[in-house]
Amino acid sequence: MSSFWTYWYFHIPNFVLAAVMYTLLGRIVLGLFVPENWDNYIWRAFKAITEPFVRFFRMVTPRIMTHLVVMLFGVLWLMFARVAYFVLLLNLGLTPVATQGAGS
Repeated sequence: MSSFWTYWYFHIPNFVLAAVMYTLLGRIVLGLFVPENWDNYIWRAFKAITEPFVRFFRMVTPRIMTHLVVMLFGVLWLMFARVAYFVLLLNLGLTPVATQGAGS
C-alpha cells in the first residue's frame, strides 16, 4: 500500500485516464446495440462520464468524421495520453520500480 502513496502521481492519473478510456470503449460497444436516446441509467452514466471528453475530441477531429469515429479516436488519444505520461515519468526517473519477490 505504501507503494501506491509513494507513486500517487503515477497511479492516480493513469487510473483516471484508463477509467475514461474503458468507459468510452464501453459506450462505443453498447452504442452498437442501443439507440442514442435510450433512457437506461447505465447508458446515461456512460454518456455523462464520456461526453465532456467526446466534445473535446470533436473539437480536435475533422468535422467530416462521424460520431462513432470521433469516439474511436478518443479511445486512441486516451491510450496515447497514458503511454505519453508513462514515458514522461520514465524519462524523469519518477516511475515505480519493480522489486524482486522473496522467492528469488
